[in-house]
Amino acid sequence: MVHWTDNVHRIWWKEASIYHIYPASFKDSNGDGIGDIPGIVSKLDYIKSLGVDIVWICPCYKSPKVDMGYDVSDYRDIDEQYGTMTDVELLLEGLHSRGMKLVMDMVANHTSDQHEWFKSALASKDSPYRDYYIWKKPKIGENGEKLPPNNWLSLFSGSVWKYDEKSDEFYFHLFATEQPDLNWENPKVRQEIYDIMRFWITKGVDGFRMDAINFISKNPAFPDAPITVPSSKYQHAAMYYSMGPCLHDYLAEVGKILKEYNAFSVGEMAYLYDPNEIIKIVNFDRNELNMVFQFELIDIDRGPFHKYSPKKWTPREFKDITNKWQVFMQENDGWNALFLENHDWGRSVSRFLSDTHELRKIGAKMLATFIGLQSGTLFLYQGEELGLANMPKSWPIEKYKDLETINYYKQLLHDKVSQETLDTAMGEIQKKARDHGRLPFQWDSSDFAGFSSIQPWMDVNEDYKEWNAAGQVDDPSSVFSYWRSILDLRRTYKDVLVYGKFELVDPTNEKICAYRRVFGREAALIVTSFSDSVVTWTLPQDLLRPGRIVLSNYGDVKGLQKEMVVRPYEALLYIVSN
Repeated sequence: MVHWTDNVHRIWWKEASIYHIYPASFKDSNGDGIGDIPGIVSKLDYIKSLGVDIVWICPCYKSPKVDMGYDVSDYRDIDEQYGTMTDVELLLEGLHSRGMKLVMDMVANHTSDQHEWFKSALASKDSPYRDYYIWKKPKIGENGEKLPPNNWLSLFSGSVWKYDEKSDEFYFHLFATEQPDLNWENPKVRQEIYDIMRFWITKGVDGFRMDAINFISKNPAFPDAPITVPSSKYQHAAMYYSMGPCLHDYLAEVGKILKEYNAFSVGEMAYLYDPNEIIKIVNFDRNELNMVFQFELIDIDRGPFHKYSPKKWTPREFKDITNKWQVFMQENDGWNALFLENHDWGRSVSRFLSDTHELRKIGAKMLATFIGLQSGTLFLYQGEELGLANMPKSWPIEKYKDLETINYYKQLLHDKVSQETLDTAMGEIQKKARDHGRLPFQWDSSDFAGFSSIQPWMDVNEDYKEWNAAGQVDDPSSVFSYWRSILDLRRTYKDVLVYGKFELVDPTNEKICAYRRVFGREAALIVTSFSDSVVTWTLPQDLLRPGRIVLSNYGDVKGLQKEMVVRPYEALLYIVSN
């Protein structure tokens, strides 16, 4: 008989936990109001004390920062706002000496329009770099006007095409107009990216988060997208640029480099909810990427038209999505990337639960339990370990700085939508905007939350005097200490909590999300409540086995009972005795 334990591929990156840093908002070391690499170096002991194994930093390459560094103008240099190459070397030294690794963002779908490649491509159709990008002739309208080649909607609003009058062609940009997409069909482009990866690995970097990597292969016909929003000039077209026909060929080439250096990889893959497609990338023997960020769970409140269109969700949906990915990956030798927050979304306690004073701490711990004890590699975004919340709802739209949000709101004003539509959009922005996760890190209760000595580039959240790192690190009841316990438990019970089989318990329950982890004779039961009121839960009879509570967000649970009175957002971990 083949047992679950016989099929487990043990490898270091499955057992790792990763701390995700947005450099501009983490720690300012030089008093300019913007976080930087020396600031990160100064806080390595804090990061180490949390118990993580890897630090991933968002782009700090040279950039005009139209999209906060995801518009790269030089992949082999550091933007002076963040520091120098020497600072990166000190960061590597500091991490490696503490037994941690460094993962960098690799922005391979597009460059900045200020990159030398694009500047040359724009200067002449005969440039050797012209074919590094995607160019098309215009369509001609009924009145002779020059129109974009198709009707695709940019992820940052408007068309994906920008007209260049000099060459009478449009170039393609999925994101901002200042972020032209690279033409991955050109083997010279692919070799450039692979050389850049080798450059950083040789420097000592331990792996990459591959930005928007499922967009690198487009449908070569660039057909018009179906009309799904009749009122819009441009249409959602992910079916034509996500998971294109050559993606696996390209990722196989990327995977060869990663395997050569035993480097870590995680791919960002938006608009992709089919595990049958993702497993082709992350199956252990495929050797493409270790894992991917798929966004089905994080998109649970995303409406049909846009990130900022509303959608109601239920805890039942939340756990059904979780179960789908957990079971599929374990049955098909894949691996999950576990996360509830990143630099592109609002704070989880504000989005999914309640950040009111009474329930925020308990709720943040519950979400930590829910995500932190599943099967997969765990990603923790800066401030999540403190239970940080979204901007105050009293802050007006003028406080928001992110291009995605600003462009969307401007488009609504341009379209002269009703006040009701505008209010609905603002309500969604208050939950989901990227700016929420980019507020300056709250280090202590001093001016500017200890992030900087001057007014930071973004305002500090008004709650920083109560919610900050200094007040939590040595408090055994804090959210920080709770997260540290989860990371410790993943190491202590590695077989069952990292490699153990996932089994959903009481799957039809509308308020309780409970699951088991099983490895050989070892077993664990995780119980979390998504209700903000008391719930009575009948524990399945087969789970009433001897064991002990090793983690509880209320801190006073002694054991399991047949009839459990589960308090608001309660969570616990029960280790079954062998």
